[in-house]
Amino acid sequence: MASEKNVTTTGLLGWIDTRFPLTKLYKEHLSEYYAPKNFNFWYFFGSLAMVVLALQIITGIFLTMHYKPDASLNAAGVPVAFASVEYIMREVPFGWLIRYMHSTGASAFFVVVYLHMWRGLIYGSYRSPRELIWIFGCAIFLCLMAEAFFGYLLPWGQMSYWGAQVIVNLFAAVPLIGPDLSVWIRGDFVVGDATLNRFFAFHVIAIPLVLVGLVAAHIIALHEVGSNNPDGVEIKKNKNAEGIPLDGIPFHPYYSVHDILGIAGFLILFCAVVFFAPELGGYFLEFNNFIPADPLVTPPHIAPVWYFTPFYSMLRAVTDLFTWVMVASAGLGALAVLRARWPMMIKGGAIAALLVLAITFRVFDAKFWGVVIMGGAVIILFFLPWLDHSPVKSIRYRPNWHKALYMVFLVNFFILGYLGVLPPFPFGQAYSLVGTVFYFAFFALMPIWSRIGDFKPVPERVTFKPH
Repeated sequence: MASEKNVTTTGLLGWIDTRFPLTKLYKEHLSEYYAPKNFNFWYFFGSLAMVVLALQIITGIFLTMHYKPDASLNAAGVPVAFASVEYIMREVPFGWLIRYMHSTGASAFFVVVYLHMWRGLIYGSYRSPRELIWIFGCAIFLCLMAEAFFGYLLPWGQMSYWGAQVIVNLFAAVPLIGPDLSVWIRGDFVVGDATLNRFFAFHVIAIPLVLVGLVAAHIIALHEVGSNNPDGVEIKKNKNAEGIPLDGIPFHPYYSVHDILGIAGFLILFCAVVFFAPELGGYFLEFNNFIPADPLVTPPHIAPVWYFTPFYSMLRAVTDLFTWVMVASAGLGALAVLRARWPMMIKGGAIAALLVLAITFRVFDAKFWGVVIMGGAVIILFFLPWLDHSPVKSIRYRPNWHKALYMVFLVNFFILGYLGVLPPFPFGQAYSLVGTVFYFAFFALMPIWSRIGDFKPVPERVTFKPH
């Protein structure tokens, strides 16, 4: 019976194993979880995301011990929430360190997650049988964006206040229910004390619970089907007589030690930012956020934190001109349908659909379509497993022009992010529109371009050079 349960039957560990599957979990997820032996540095970022999540939760707990979510003014005429952050920074022992670790950790979290997603993109880690892993990962990303947004208001500085004002007002663009929806989110007709308390509750309790649950689901799904690798080869196809993958090695101790190297390198960079440049030139902590929130004074330029700026650029790119361009595109599509050699019934349906689309683009204003585009830029990532029709998973075995296209996509994303930080200007607006079209075209046309080209043969076994 003991061998069937795979547990230790003596001592404290045996007592625990008869009541909780500790040894079983250790073996299934660490010592007997076989990962491909050709992992490279790109595989640091999954473990780093776990480390940063733990860091954010721990520092967040200590911050909530002293933070007060109160928008009213104290005796000095300063909002209580803002004053409590200043109290943490100046009076609480090592409070400045905890606050800077938390604020730097927020940006570090997005750096790590973006790199983790990029690795999944180039190595095809979203392909079968890992679709659910990717979906959980995208849900984590969406949840992380919500967590960052809710937490951004809490310092109650100028940029926090006005950033929340702008973002919440975007919901007013939703047809019919928009105004009521924005009031419901704020809890008032303006961003105020009710908004601050709601956002505090979401940031401290609701979103972290969902985030931890999604991370657990992400890891469970990963360990069920196994990890991908830079070659995109399924190691479970080649096993020895004992059922162990020939190209696999136990995650512990090999990759637990491997990840410690990545964590050490990350902590060096993290500490350098925390101790020497916690604001990082205004990108991690905006200078306007060191000024108490004032509903009567609008900052000259309101922009979100850097990790939201690519999507903010897409939002700003959608102007009235964009809606007319879409109407013209629908018209050209209708002309193309008229010239096509299709049955009249199909032609009529296609033209009617294009006509409805053109009318829709003019009925709803550009602000609404900007919100749709910004949200769609994230939602489209969920469908990536079904958009990629390439015969190979990894970028290693794809045509060179595929690699160039991926690099153009990456550079375009960086440029959109940089433009989102800057105030609007004509060239920036024009590029944002082009960059937004390219972003969506990259995914929308992926079923076509992903299967085109000369693909290299994928090896039967993983390629690995000891180092």
